Amino acid sequence: MKITFMGAGSTAFAKNVLGDVLVTEALRECEIALYDIDGERLEQSYLMVNTLNKNVGEGRATVRKYLGTENRKEALCGATFVVNAIAVGGYKPCTVFDFEIPKKYGIRQTIADTLGIGGIFRGLRTIAVMKEFARDIEAVCPDALLLNYTNPMAIVSGYMQRYTGVRTVGLCHSVQVCSDRLLHALGMEDVKVGRELIAGINHMAWLLQICDTQGRDLYPEIRKRAKEKNASEKHADMVRYDYIDKLGYYCTESSEHNAEYNPFYIKSKYPELIERFNIPLDEYITRCERQIKEWDALAPKLLAGDITHTRTHEYASRIMESIVTDTPYKIGGNVINAGGLIENLPHDACVEVPCLVDGAGIHPTRVGRLPVQCAAMNMTNINAQLLTVEAAATGKKEHIYHAAMLEPHTAAELSIDDIVKMCDELFEAHESAGYKIL
Repeated sequence: MKITFMGAGSTAFAKNVLGDVLVTEALRECEIALYDIDGERLEQSYLMVNTLNKNVGEGRATVRKYLGTENRKEALCGATFVVNAIAVGGYKPCTVFDFEIPKKYGIRQTIADTLGIGGIFRGLRTIAVMKEFARDIEAVCPDALLLNYTNPMAIVSGYMQRYTGVRTVGLCHSVQVCSDRLLHALGMEDVKVGRELIAGINHMAWLLQICDTQGRDLYPEIRKRAKEKNASEKHADMVRYDYIDKLGYYCTESSEHNAEYNPFYIKSKYPELIERFNIPLDEYITRCERQIKEWDALAPKLLAGDITHTRTHEYASRIMESIVTDTPYKIGGNVINAGGLIENLPHDACVEVPCLVDGAGIHPTRVGRLPVQCAAMNMTNINAQLLTVEAAATGKKEHIYHAAMLEPHTAAELSIDDIVKMCDELFEAHESAGYKIL
């Protein structure tokens, strides 16, 4: 079995995924291929994974590194699983483009990696690279399963699933921690969850059902406590608690993300909403700068010979283990809505639904209909996602404009003429920096 990790320079994330592999008995005797275009970060990950292999994997894995596009096919050749964690354009220059150019037009963002004008352009520059990955995978490991962690999840995974021959599932961190973190934040951490149902789209999948082990519905108490908490204190999850109050349901991804997925909270006409809902504008820029400093401090410790690992909640190793051992396992996966897994969302949308994994692969489950207001919220995001994928698939620049025109936050703030000008400026900035968009 061969596991190829694309974007292995994401050393901390590589530690989580590959550390999980190395502590799992059924996966230890594997070949790990680390691929990146940044030689320094690749070397750091190579040293780190080798150390983990020795310390927690009993030295049973074989670890190899592959630098640059000229070695990409060799890195992929014969892979059973491909883990994708690339960040095209990085913090500088591309993430800075995603924030600073829209800001000139009056668009303020928090994260800009999933939706918003930043998410659209992040998706386009990422798909431009994923097209090359797809050609190589189809040529040298056509049966591999691609585990995509790269955002924007629905845009990138949706493109790969609809327009390539690569078997792909999109994976996020938010589904498996959604209920526990909500209950803990509301002082209900002693309640044991017996049943839950989460479905929708990535970063806006809805906690549709949550019951305790006795089958009692926990939502009445959740709704009561969430409304009281929003009324009585400032905290980091005010937007999603407002979702519970106004829409009836909690969703999977953080409030700083969801603040920019709609036209409700970041409004130049109502700047007081930023303070009221405790929205951290430019959060991703701040986070990137903080993570760079943290990495500089962490790197010597992470690369030291005494590092160890405990298996995390990431899905990747559990999917691999399930397939290799033919042991059923349940995940929340991002897949095409083929056959109407969610009946009131488009069939070509990439949706996040419960999936069963076993030796035959990934099996999405049918959810039925979402509450109509939840489906409507999802559709405002899906419109922009589908048009971004359409731009990438057809190479037609006008579809970039269409995606931005139908992106809810952008449309709420700008005229069509300014949307077109902003898109042109973002397009030109990326192309001038050497990053292909279409």
